[in-house]
Amino acid sequence: MANASSVKSAPTVVLVHGAFADSSGWNGVVERLHAAGITVQAVPNPLRGLTEDAAYVASAFQQIEGPVLAVGHSYGGAVITNAATRADNVVGLVYVAAFAPDEGETLMGIESDSKDSVLTTALIQRQYPTAEGTETEFLIDPAKFHDAFAADVPEKDAAIMAATQRPVSSLAFATPTTNPAWKKLPSWAAVSNADKAAGSDVLRTMAQRAGATTTEIDGSHVVMVSQPQAVTDVIMQAIDAVSR
Repeated sequence: MANASSVKSAPTVVLVHGAFADSSGWNGVVERLHAAGITVQAVPNPLRGLTEDAAYVASAFQQIEGPVLAVGHSYGGAVITNAATRADNVVGLVYVAAFAPDEGETLMGIESDSKDSVLTTALIQRQYPTAEGTETEFLIDPAKFHDAFAADVPEKDAAIMAATQRPVSSLAFATPTTNPAWKKLPSWAAVSNADKAAGSDVLRTMAQRAGATTTEIDGSHVVMVSQPQAVTDVIMQAIDAVSR
């Protein structure tokens, strides 16, 4: 945990949610960071495509006074990977059950290599209008949501998460990463060992490749919901390191 002197110079923690979700998934983490005296901001992720989402999140980073610790969950990890290099005040990255793609990689390609993920078998396709016509977006089949996304969350809570999930554009999975921030910034990773959405296997591989200080946590893909203290501990570890 960060000591009192480091908290005084701590960065603002910016939390970026992933696909099929919103910022409320961070509530337990926010509560604990506030209790530790940390300034927190949860940025809404548009979920309309990696290029657009990274630009939006980068603009949020740039408008925060002082240093920023960027924290991403799931697809939010890919977003901060692409956004952080566009803001000179980001001092570190924390990946929470999150993708840390390399230059030229797509999430679709990463997921195709996972033996742990069942996400592609749980998705429903829909269409949404754009200025050019229509684009595909994805939802998780509510009947498969608990098992694929939030297996360690009570079923009644997972049912609410399924009913309120936000669809994600196919552009989020098909757009290649450019200039990944983890090549320049220190990073930390909370890898959930029973992640059937992103896939624990590919999360470990990406964290290792990024040189991230990695903590394995017993939990599903939504480990920040089911194990908020464990996730907060990883964030506090990063705060302590970048505040020295």
